[in-house]
Amino acid sequence: MKMKLIYPRWPKLKNQPEFHLPPHGPTVFAATVPADVDLAFCDEHVQSLDLNDSPDVVAMSVMLTCQMPRAWEIADHYRARKIPVIFGGIATMLHSEEVMKHADAVFLGEAEGRFEIVLEDLKQGRLKKVYNFLGDYPDTALIGPARRSILQRDRYNFRGVQMVDLIHASRGCRFNCFPCCTPFLGGRKFRPRPVEKVIEEMAGIDNNRLFVVDNSLAQNDAWEKELFRAMIPLKKKWVSHPIKDDDEILDLAAEAGCWYVYQAVVDTSDCIRQRVKRLKDRGIGVEGTIILGMDDHDEDTIKRLVDFLLEIDLDLAEFTVLTPFPHSSIREQLEWQGRILHNRWAEYTGGDVVYKPARMSPDKLQEMYEYAWSTFYKDETKEVKMGRLYMKVIQREQADGTYRPMRLARTRKWTPASPSQEPL
Repeated sequence: MKMKLIYPRWPKLKNQPEFHLPPHGPTVFAATVPADVDLAFCDEHVQSLDLNDSPDVVAMSVMLTCQMPRAWEIADHYRARKIPVIFGGIATMLHSEEVMKHADAVFLGEAEGRFEIVLEDLKQGRLKKVYNFLGDYPDTALIGPARRSILQRDRYNFRGVQMVDLIHASRGCRFNCFPCCTPFLGGRKFRPRPVEKVIEEMAGIDNNRLFVVDNSLAQNDAWEKELFRAMIPLKKKWVSHPIKDDDEILDLAAEAGCWYVYQAVVDTSDCIRQRVKRLKDRGIGVEGTIILGMDDHDEDTIKRLVDFLLEIDLDLAEFTVLTPFPHSSIREQLEWQGRILHNRWAEYTGGDVVYKPARMSPDKLQEMYEYAWSTFYKDETKEVKMGRLYMKVIQREQADGTYRPMRLARTRKWTPASPSQEPL
């Protein structure tokens, strides 16, 4: 059986530097596909999509809401040619009813130990419309190493500098943050992978730079300490979402190679100021993640917040507009209040205002979003700040003997896919 796995492109935030990380969802899914399936993969961000091939089945891996319109376009093309299409991924779970109009089968939930059922049904000509495993979570011991061999690795770099490889050490999240869909997708229970399996996977990745993509590592102190202690001998340099603001844990994270963390900045409090300082004092960089358009935000609030970010000397800042994704608690609230402007999913990027803010107009919030980006990066561009972070990690790698210059393939020429290259 020939399967084509597709990761559709999506509209990038115009204010971010243009780079592409190797996708994680498709590689994790690919690890659940039996070895006897002839699997081909296309990441539309770095490869041109061939729409004239004839696989036995197409699998669409869709992570983001704003990927959906493109995913449906591709799926409709293959289905018109009588090639069955199966959808999976985070965005598929968030938009399952709409996806059914464009799919022969919709897979909901986590694939370990389950996807073989779908393939057997396909072979027997009894493919079901929906395979619903939401809330029925597999044992995390079943999660094997992601199948990174499907990636064309030399295409994931920023101006010739090796980007990170993605890995996850846990699923689920015990927190219930209002903009987040994780409670619906992965549940409110923290589900760690066995530490020895995580370390084995990390050790097997031919890249010294990792992004641990868990929603938060700060969910269980004992587990977090065990993980960081086990990571120390690997000498990897890594990025993650929040880690616990605790002296012992922070020290272990630094010793284990923590390069920088994504830290949500929700206000101008001393708590945030001290948290950032404690990270930076240990040589850990900080990229602030800042959501604009909360109900207590007005124009002056946002200006003061940006001034605060400059004052506490963040290494990077990523601004997004509050976005009411399906199955998040903020979506339910704004729908009840009649404040959703539209469901044009391609605009649910985090960079477009799609709801009515409480204390300003949608146009004013869009203006303040642009103000935040331009003001924070007024003195140094995003590329310069990002380059400085990468120079720090290179210096650390050189100091401990783990630095390896990236060797790009010289025989292959390529250009990222663009909408005009493969019209449907």
